[in-house]
Amino acid sequence: MTQTNPVPMGPWKISVYDQEFFQGKRMEFTACCQNIMECGMENIRSLKVECGAWVGYEHSSFIGQQFVLEKGDYPCFEAYSGSNSYRIERMISFRPICCANHKESRMTIFESENMLGRQFELSDDYPSLQAMGWINKEVGSMHVQSGAFVCYQFPGYRGQQYILESDCHGGEYKCYREFGSHSQTPQIQSIRRIQH
Repeated sequence: MTQTNPVPMGPWKISVYDQEFFQGKRMEFTACCQNIMECGMENIRSLKVECGAWVGYEHSSFIGQQFVLEKGDYPCFEAYSGSNSYRIERMISFRPICCANHKESRMTIFESENMLGRQFELSDDYPSLQAMGWINKEVGSMHVQSGAFVCYQFPGYRGQQYILESDCHGGEYKCYREFGSHSQTPQIQSIRRIQH
């Protein structure tokens, strides 16, 4: 079964399964899915990203913990959930990351909210912001000029994930509460570009 919505159109394709290791019920999508339960699945236990970059969410309507999903196979929950600060074993909604452009990604991080204070421009992957000279463990605000990034709570791409895109909020994330519906802290210690 192929599920499509009129917007967005693009080179995206993802196959989801209700059991681990690509077993059980399978569905294919080329656009957003606000609630997998409305499609007859209780949860997504494994998936294959065949084209494009995607973001998955813990709850319906793109709410809760975020999971970046780049091209490849994810045979079980641990393969796409990464190293979260709390264990989540559900993904109910997902959508393409339309602006993902690994080679052209560029953003500026700011020390304080509302794009104020010390700033640093990023156009590469940073497993540790502190190692590159960022003094704080926190980022007050961010401006994504192009592409998309995934920011992590801890060094080494670990902890809570926040997907920041140039085509959301006009690319401006004025405070940590705008990083995602699950954001409870401005702590960001590693950042990488999202692969398309």
